[in-house]
Amino acid sequence: MTAAVLVALLFIRAHEDAGGASPRRMPVAALVGAMTGFGAAAILSIVIHTTVWINREFLNIGILSVSGAACLVFVPLSLGAFRKRAPRACGAALNASLSLLCASLLAYRLPTVMLYPTEFLLAGESVFSTDFLFKSIGYLAGLLIALLTASALFGTRRGIPGRLLRAVLTACLLINLADQISTVVQFLLARRIIPMSKGVFEFVKVTVNYENWFLYLILLITLPLPFLLWAGHTRPCGDWENPAQYRKLKAVARGIRRRSALILLCYILSAVNLTAVKAYDQREVTLSPAEPMHIAGAHIAIPIENIDDGHLHRFAYTGSEGIEVRFIVIKKNESAWGVGLDACDICGATGYYEREDEVVCKLCDVVMNKATIGFKGGCNPVPLAYGISDGSLIVQTQDLENAQRRFK
Repeated sequence: MTAAVLVALLFIRAHEDAGGASPRRMPVAALVGAMTGFGAAAILSIVIHTTVWINREFLNIGILSVSGAACLVFVPLSLGAFRKRAPRACGAALNASLSLLCASLLAYRLPTVMLYPTEFLLAGESVFSTDFLFKSIGYLAGLLIALLTASALFGTRRGIPGRLLRAVLTACLLINLADQISTVVQFLLARRIIPMSKGVFEFVKVTVNYENWFLYLILLITLPLPFLLWAGHTRPCGDWENPAQYRKLKAVARGIRRRSALILLCYILSAVNLTAVKAYDQREVTLSPAEPMHIAGAHIAIPIENIDDGHLHRFAYTGSEGIEVRFIVIKKNESAWGVGLDACDICGATGYYEREDEVVCKLCDVVMNKATIGFKGGCNPVPLAYGISDGSLIVQTQDLENAQRRFK
């Protein structure tokens, strides 16, 4: 969404310098930059996915450095600085920086977008699963919102005053530059290339904790545009000499109003997706309460009739150190049970829960293969020895005592 808004504004700015001509006469620099950025992103995505040749962190630092330098050149030239002294040199520098900005914005943002579908399938899942379908629908919907926003913004180019466009574009580019500087500083700190200081730490902390606010600020700054465009095109703008010209002006005004409404709709969908929908998707799962069990000396007995329904059952034992040790039991088939600690070697004691007849890790959201519960490996629950006696599943308390360290 950030790249979509910025590239659309850059194209409008290039269109303005072309004298309000048709899109076919846009400065070649903007189009070449966008095509170069898209092509570079596609190539990088393939190389990153199929090889280990590229260090993504170093690559991003290089792209962001080019983008930051281009921004520092483009902004003053776009505002008209130095044009009277050296118009040809300024024009060439403006086009070069515009091209680099478009290319670097897309080369930095698009590889992540292009590679995102490769994370949809977990081990053992099929492309014909409902989960993969929902993820694909969400992915395509997100792309559609971003593309519609860019298209609608560019479609309103004839109605945006030049001074307002320059002011909005400058503010958005500076906000994006601050985001890029934050990313570069995080990398330099992690690599110990620059020393840690209180000011730098506070800057990085704020930018990491409020990462989405850079996009929110860009949307907020550009938000007046659709309102102003709608208000300024409630009726045909300009003079006409005959009914045909009036109908043409009326159609232009109607098109700008529709695009303005589309921009507002996309902004609302983006904001809702990054706030309410994200909060709902990442809401913390509450583990089911521990079920009753019978402790008889050195072992725990759980009646088979209480756990033979094929669902996940959770139990808790308080050890000698006062630590609650949780374990889970699930019937895998007629002759086998999955018994393990409510913890794994990878995610710790975050626990497992049941979702639509699937056992899922609370921390990493990985779906367990029920047949492998009770075996070591991966994100499986840590196996717990058990036995069957007199119609009950038996677990030794000493095994739970030994597992207290996992739940500290």
